[in-house]
Amino acid sequence: MPTEAQWEYACRAGTTTKFSWGDDPWLLRDYAWDNGHSDGRTHGVGEKKPNGFGLFDMHGNVYEWCADWYAADYYAASPVDDPQGPASGSIRVNRGGGWNIGSPLHRSASRITSFRPDYRYFVLGFRLALVPVDE
Repeated sequence: MPTEAQWEYACRAGTTTKFSWGDDPWLLRDYAWDNGHSDGRTHGVGEKKPNGFGLFDMHGNVYEWCADWYAADYYAASPVDDPQGPASGSIRVNRGGGWNIGSPLHRSASRITSFRPDYRYFVLGFRLALVPVDE
């Protein structure tokens, strides 16, 4: 799984705006599922527009596990470049937001949920990431 920083980098797709498509939350319907138009269910990947990196469902559909342990104040003192999260903890970070919440909570930088690693939830999933190895 990606670290929280890697996940946010992939979600932002080179932007500095609230969402990968800009700052307008009303455009969420073009890119993601939220509680206003999801029909109360998880949808198949790729039914909405991709972000600038060609990744689908980075905002909405399901919350995604990250490899990092969660600490509310971690970013106050973390390294600027590729922070790896705390060395230990009891709950892991989830990013992206699910179809069961409203669009303002789907911003690229939102840290709205975290759960114990053994937690199961109907709107919680994961994304695999491959980190290139220098040869």
